[in-house]
Amino acid sequence: MPSEVVQTANKKATAVKQQGLFKNRKKHLMDKIMPVFLFLCAGLSIATTIGIVFTLIGETVSFFGKVSIVEFFTGTKWSPLIEPKSFGIWPLICGTLLITVIACLVAVPIGLASAIYLSEYAPTRLRKIVKPILEVLAGVPTIVYGYFALSLITPVIRAMFSQAGVFNALSAGIVVGIMIIPMVCSLSEDAMSAVPRSLRDGAYALGATRFEVALKIVVPAAFSGIVASAVLAFSRAIGETMIVTVAAGSTPKLTGNPLESIQTMTAYIVQVSLGDTPHGSVEYGTIFAVGMTLFVITFLLNILAQYVARRFREEY
Repeated sequence: MPSEVVQTANKKATAVKQQGLFKNRKKHLMDKIMPVFLFLCAGLSIATTIGIVFTLIGETVSFFGKVSIVEFFTGTKWSPLIEPKSFGIWPLICGTLLITVIACLVAVPIGLASAIYLSEYAPTRLRKIVKPILEVLAGVPTIVYGYFALSLITPVIRAMFSQAGVFNALSAGIVVGIMIIPMVCSLSEDAMSAVPRSLRDGAYALGATRFEVALKIVVPAAFSGIVASAVLAFSRAIGETMIVTVAAGSTPKLTGNPLESIQTMTAYIVQVSLGDTPHGSVEYGTIFAVGMTLFVITFLLNILAQYVARRFREEY
């Protein structure tokens, strides 16, 4: 009997040892595989970006072999699809910037005010309810926003301004601003929440009111995050497609009047990408030239956002 007990104990010890060795081998194997897998994922993202850039560059260079780059960046008339053809991109750029400026004038004040309320005034329970509801706006399809602008905002604008057209930049800009409010609010609120409580308590101890603490202590301390959120929202508004396609019209016009129909760079790309333009033609090349211009603008804006975040970042 004792020998059988000893053998059984030895078998159990051997099984436990083998199980431990198996777990160690499995862990060691995972430690080797996971870095390779993560590196491949990162490499795939980089390769995809490089592929997009090279595709844009190749087609854009081919386009500028047929059209003067000077005319493209200095011309004030855009009509590449009808005779006489003109390839001045400034009407599209101005239309895009007009929509974006209107959107930022709507989104930044409302988003920042919402962020200040959530960060400084709202109770914790209310903040946990309101913030997710606000962020739901970011999940609404942009085509829904477009028809919302066309069916609700545009009639109100036309009732207020008789000269406003059915398609106008103001309606599209307002709704694009509504769409990017969650981005401004969420990122700004996160930046404000990261401000140490001790700064607030010190200001309260000196007799400051809650409003003074919010504007003179919290907002300056979170300035880098607030500016970065505004720049990223600006970049998001520039790249918006469906809202401006539905609500702003398709009239490339060099104007600053928000009540007129305009066309943005993204709306033009949608118009030409419907399949009627022959592949390899000059008209087809305008898609990539406009897309490359849009890519450069958004790329520079993202670099600016990162620079501002690093330049004005406060560390506590």
